Amino acid sequence: MKILVVEDDENIIIPIEEYLDEQNYIVEIASDGQAAREFLDVFDYDLIVLDIMLPKLDGISLCQQLRANGCKTPILMLTARDTIKDRVKGLDAGADDYLIKPFDLEELSARVRALLRRGETSLPPILSWGELCVDPSSCEVTYQQQVLSLSPKEYRLLEFFLRHPRRMFSRSQLLDHLWAMDQIPEEATVKAHISSLRQKLKTAGLESDVIETVYGLGYRLKEFP
Repeated sequence: MKILVVEDDENIIIPIEEYLDEQNYIVEIASDGQAAREFLDVFDYDLIVLDIMLPKLDGISLCQQLRANGCKTPILMLTARDTIKDRVKGLDAGADDYLIKPFDLEELSARVRALLRRGETSLPPILSWGELCVDPSSCEVTYQQQVLSLSPKEYRLLEFFLRHPRRMFSRSQLLDHLWAMDQIPEEATVKAHISSLRQKLKTAGLESDVIETVYGLGYRLKEFP
């Protein structure tokens, strides 16, 4: 899951980024409303965490612009203003939820999970491929009820393919979806992570590769036999 955090206060940005990263989210940061708009014109995000008071373009105006252009991405609005009028203004602009500063990171995480679930009502709570199961709520991966130890990137790759079972992705597309913009490595890194994931799944007992290589095009989830 990829989250755009739009906030200009480093004292807030750093703990949010670290905490959400620990929860296996991919986090990108925009420090002003105009930069956020430019990111959103190019990249897709599963959730936007949006401060109201921002340089260049404030959060209310950005939210209104996004909704006017048909953007349906869930928006969690942050503000230091604790009045009914301010909350109504944010919700009327198109925000899905509202969190008042200062806030607890556990509450932020709970709000994030709730909004992501709201946007995925058609998806099953547990993703599976035969006896291989991924629980997005706990980031736990099991095969035949035995827990597998995966790195964060391996987990994100596996979850991503299980969420998009009929789609094929090139290496560059996987980098766009699963790496933050300021952390994007060489395309060969994707191949290395997929190879490592395949090896761990094979060691766990899977006889068939879960992720299929389509030479010259990319990767996709293999159809379950």
